[in-house]
Amino acid sequence: MEILQTIWTALTTENEVLTNIICMPTIFIEAYVSMLLFTTIFNISCNRRSKAIYVILLSLFSILIRFTILSPYSTYLNLIVVFLSILFIFKVGIIKSILSLIIPFIITIVMESFIARLYYIVFRSDYTLGMNISINRLAISCFVYLSNYITYLLIKHFKINFSKLDITNKKSRILLVLTCIFGVILIASQLYTITFYSTNLPLFITCLSTIGLLVYFFISIYTIFAISKLEIATTNLEQAEQHNKTLELLQDNTRAFRHDFSNIIQGMEGYIDNNDMDGLRNYYSQLVQDIRHTNNLTTLSPKVVNNPAIYNVLANKYHKADSLGIKINLEVFLDLNDLGMKIYEFTRILGILMDNAIEATSECDEKIINVVIRKDNRRHMKLLIIENTYKDKDIDVEEIYKKGYSTKEGNTGLGLWEVRQILKKNNNLNLYTTKNSEYFSQQLEIYY
Repeated sequence: MEILQTIWTALTTENEVLTNIICMPTIFIEAYVSMLLFTTIFNISCNRRSKAIYVILLSLFSILIRFTILSPYSTYLNLIVVFLSILFIFKVGIIKSILSLIIPFIITIVMESFIARLYYIVFRSDYTLGMNISINRLAISCFVYLSNYITYLLIKHFKINFSKLDITNKKSRILLVLTCIFGVILIASQLYTITFYSTNLPLFITCLSTIGLLVYFFISIYTIFAISKLEIATTNLEQAEQHNKTLELLQDNTRAFRHDFSNIIQGMEGYIDNNDMDGLRNYYSQLVQDIRHTNNLTTLSPKVVNNPAIYNVLANKYHKADSLGIKINLEVFLDLNDLGMKIYEFTRILGILMDNAIEATSECDEKIINVVIRKDNRRHMKLLIIENTYKDKDIDVEEIYKKGYSTKEGNTGLGLWEVRQILKKNNNLNLYTTKNSEYFSQQLEIYY
């Protein structure tokens, strides 16, 4: 009985150090519930190992920060740790990482601000001092985390998610990132003021500040998603324009082929009548080249190249090459929405490699570029292979990746250097460069 009395006294007595120690397990619960929220909202795919690493690593850092850094600096440092954990463990973009940080934080802190005001009204006691009492902290923490969990269940039940948030325009990305960063700083500062000084503020001011903060937050989120949708719509419009251009070329080639069909058959008949098999083979090879050109236009379809951003890049490069008399042989054998890397980075690499291939091929008598996108199941990787005819047989395959290197006067020489910077940021990417007497080849390997 005396032991129970001692425990109860410890739980109901103000003791900041003891309260932090007793409430350590709730930090793991907070990390887990927050993770459920943002992975569901943004449809972030992750396995059990990633989830366990995130919860354990973040919780340990939070405990360390709580015991070593004074408030409010500990709050800002903890936000940075959460952001970096989401960014590197779940491998999502900067914007999604910031939003994944903000949403659970907002829900938690708004609940705490109302609880703080309610606590003061009921007990006429300072909320920050009350949070140093173990039983108070445990009860409030459980209530907040339960609220977050119920929010997660509602989101999951109604299937509310924002999985498509890929901003490919560089200026838009920078603007949105800066907006999110300053938004986090403003929200953290304002909510810290509301929470810890709510007892000195009139109830009206507390409510007004909280509502204003929520309105700002939701308007910012709405603006971000509106920009994202606008960019997707712009990309789809560009895709449609490129597809119409491709269909027009395909129609012209098909009509020309049908118009000349009888002439083609008569030409073949002439070689057969004279038993000129060598001439027939040469005639047939020329015919196959024209048919292959038509087949390539058929391959350059949104149904085959099923990602709008990749389609737009390929279509632009295809028509650019066609205007220079370059033949592009295109083969796509996989779902481009499931590459295993960021589409933004893939399109940058694809565009740079295609530009280099077109530039090198334009100098040759035989102008051919072969593009293959396929899967290698045996080696567990997806491949982008671009090979082209080239004139400079002495080109150094290592030197070309150096910053500023270029074979053309006036060029920046940053293309392949930028590709290498992308490769350095991703541990599942490799670019293998080879050459032979006929083709210069670039093979991007995406491991899964």
